[in-house]
Amino acid sequence: MGRTGDGRRRDVDGRLEALLSGAGGEEPWLRRVALATALELRLLAPLAAPAVVVYMLIIVMSSTTQIVCGQLGNVQLAAASLGNNGIQVFAYGIMLGMGSAVETLCGQAYGAEKYEMLGVYLQRSTVLLTATGVPLAAVYALSEPLLLLLGQSPEIAGAAAEFAYGLVPQIFAYAANFPIQKFLQAQSIVAPSAYILAASFALHVPLSWLAVYGLGLGLLGASLTLSLTWWVLVLGQFAYIVWSPRCRATWTGFTWAAFADLPGFAGLSAASAVMLALEVWYFQVLILLAGMLPDPQIALDSLTVCTSIQSWVFMISVGFNAAASVRVGNELGAGNPRSAAFSAWVVTALSAFVSGIAGLVTFLLRDKLSYIFTGGEAVSRAVADLCPLLVGTIVLCGIQPVLSGAFPLFFFPFSFSFFQTETVVHLQSSDLTLIQIQVVLQCYIS
Repeated sequence: MGRTGDGRRRDVDGRLEALLSGAGGEEPWLRRVALATALELRLLAPLAAPAVVVYMLIIVMSSTTQIVCGQLGNVQLAAASLGNNGIQVFAYGIMLGMGSAVETLCGQAYGAEKYEMLGVYLQRSTVLLTATGVPLAAVYALSEPLLLLLGQSPEIAGAAAEFAYGLVPQIFAYAANFPIQKFLQAQSIVAPSAYILAASFALHVPLSWLAVYGLGLGLLGASLTLSLTWWVLVLGQFAYIVWSPRCRATWTGFTWAAFADLPGFAGLSAASAVMLALEVWYFQVLILLAGMLPDPQIALDSLTVCTSIQSWVFMISVGFNAAASVRVGNELGAGNPRSAAFSAWVVTALSAFVSGIAGLVTFLLRDKLSYIFTGGEAVSRAVADLCPLLVGTIVLCGIQPVLSGAFPLFFFPFSFSFFQTETVVHLQSSDLTLIQIQVVLQCYIS
C-alpha cells in the first residue's frame, strides 16, 4: 500500500531535524544550514503561497468595496474608509486574534497526532467568537454617536454609520471563518480556502456594482455585499471540511465538548487577541485621528490609500505568519525543536525580503497610487508626501507579524505532554514557568 502524504511529510521533517543536529554526517555547518534552508523552503512554500493568496484576497475584497464607494465621491470614500478601517477593523482585530488560539492548539495537536481534538478546538472557538460578536454588533449599531463622540465630522460619521450597519452580518462570518481557516491551515490544507475565496471574490465584484449602482443602495449596499461574500466564503469552507476525505480524521461532527472549559479557552483566546489585535488596531487609530484633522475628506482619502497599500503588504506577512505558526506548531508537536526554531528564522527572513521589495515598488509608484482609488491632484500629492513614512512602515510591518506568530510558540504555556489528554490541563503558575524553561531548552540545547 502507498505511503500517505503525511508520512512523507514526517520523513522530511525528520531529515530537517537530523540536518540541524548534525546527526548522520560531518557536513560543514554552512553547508548544513544551506541544505536545511532549501528543505525548509520546500516545506514552507505549499503553506505560505496559498495562505498569502487567502489573506491578500481578503484585504483586496475590502479594498474593492472602498474603490466602488470612492467612485461615488470623496465623502463616500472617506465614509467607507472610516467604516471599514475605523469600525470594522476593531472587530476584525479581536476575531483574528482570538481565532489564532486555534492555530496554535490545532498545529500542536496535529503534530502530536491527536487529530480528533482539531474538530473540538474549531467548534469551541466558533462558540466563543460568536458570543463575542454580540457586543461587537452593539458597537456597530451605535457607531454614529460613537464616531461623533470621537470628534469625527457629522457628515462623514453619518455616512460611515450607514456603511457599518451593513457589516453586522460580517461579524458573525468572522466568528466562523477564522477558526475554520486555522483548522485547515494546521493540517497544511490551505489551497482549498484560496480557491473558495477566489470564487467568492469573483462574485463580490459584480454584486458590489449591482448593489451600489444598479439597485442604488449606495454605501449600505456595498457593505451588505461585503458581508454576503464573507458568508459565501464561510459556507464554502465548511462544506469542504464536511465532505473532504482529507478532514475525515479531524472532523467527526458536532460535539458537546465544544462547550467544555470555555473559560479556560477564553483566557487563551484573549491573550492571543491582545497580541494580534494591537497590530491591526493601529490602522484604526490612524483613521480616527485623520478624521479629526482640519480637512477630513482629503486626510481620510489620502490615508485610506496609504493604509490600503500597507494592508496589502501586511496581509502577505500575515500569510507568512500563518505558515510559520503551522510549521512551528507541527514541529513542536512532533518533538522537533531545532526544526521549529529554524523554521521561524527562515520565514522571518523571507517575509522581510518580500516587504523590502514591496516598499521599493511603492516608493517608485508614489505619484500614481492614489488614482487606483479616486481622482484628484490634492489626494495624489498628499499620498506622495506620506510615501517615505509608508515605506518604512511596510518594511517594519513585514517582519513583526511573523515574529508574533512564530516565536511566542516557544513560550506557549503548554508542554508536549499537554496532548496526552483530550481536555485542557489547568496549570499552576509554577508549572507554566517550568514548561517555558523546558520548551526553550528543548529548542536551543544541542
